[in-house]
Amino acid sequence: MARPLIEPVTDATLPEFAQFLHQHLQSSRSAEEWAQGLRTNWSAEQPNYGFVVRNEGQIVGGIGAYYADRVIGGKAERFCNITSWCVLDAFRQQSMRLAMSVVSQPGWHFTDFSPTKVVGATLKFFKFKELDEQVAVILNRPALSLGVQLISQSADIEASLDGEALRIYRDHSRFPWLQHVLLKKGAQICHVIYKRRSFKRLPSAEVLYLSDPQLFSEKFSALGGHLLLRGMVSTHVERRFLDDIPGLHKLRSGFNPKVYLSPSLNDAQIDYLYSETMALDL
Repeated sequence: MARPLIEPVTDATLPEFAQFLHQHLQSSRSAEEWAQGLRTNWSAEQPNYGFVVRNEGQIVGGIGAYYADRVIGGKAERFCNITSWCVLDAFRQQSMRLAMSVVSQPGWHFTDFSPTKVVGATLKFFKFKELDEQVAVILNRPALSLGVQLISQSADIEASLDGEALRIYRDHSRFPWLQHVLLKKGAQICHVIYKRRSFKRLPSAEVLYLSDPQLFSEKFSALGGHLLLRGMVSTHVERRFLDDIPGLHKLRSGFNPKVYLSPSLNDAQIDYLYSETMALDL
């Protein structure tokens, strides 16, 4: 039997890969939805949509990839976010080859924000580092917005931001499952991006991005009241995003750690912007 082939996903083969993911990874997402999500790109250079394994002409596994040009610490950086890793059981031995095809691409920082234990172990072989997986669950309580302005209307958000902050908002406002709110105290602004979730059968807010940890913690009571008025009982924030955890809270742990590979960036410089976490409603 010939050795299975590894090839990049192109415009021509993306529909076929999307159909594979629909059949073998998550059938609740149509092939068209998979393809649309994977077409999201934030980089001037998009080398591929990921890689697939072929055996006798048929796709038997694959990894999706999102590419993004970012500004981190005032410096231009290039990111590749690994997503939707799925290999049929009979071809699991090809997983290492798939991973190598992705991470051998030069000039990128690599992230994986939804690894299974098996995937995480495979990526640790390539020297990926684990991020702190603890999550703070904060109770939302009624509060007055004293000393802070909460801005949630799109036109008002656009008028309040500029430069890179405005670009971040515009790049992520297209996704209907993401909610945006600004905490504004004088000239200080904290941009918060969150998703509506359910926790213990109660509506909650999962914070995916916050631009100013200090202002977030200082004025969380106002944000918590804002979210409570919209029916969300608790707010969930990864511990690593916060300097101080505000309000009445509890830490949860035991999740599969997110991982990244970078020659120069540290844990604090890794966030979920421009990744599957934003681009797919998972």
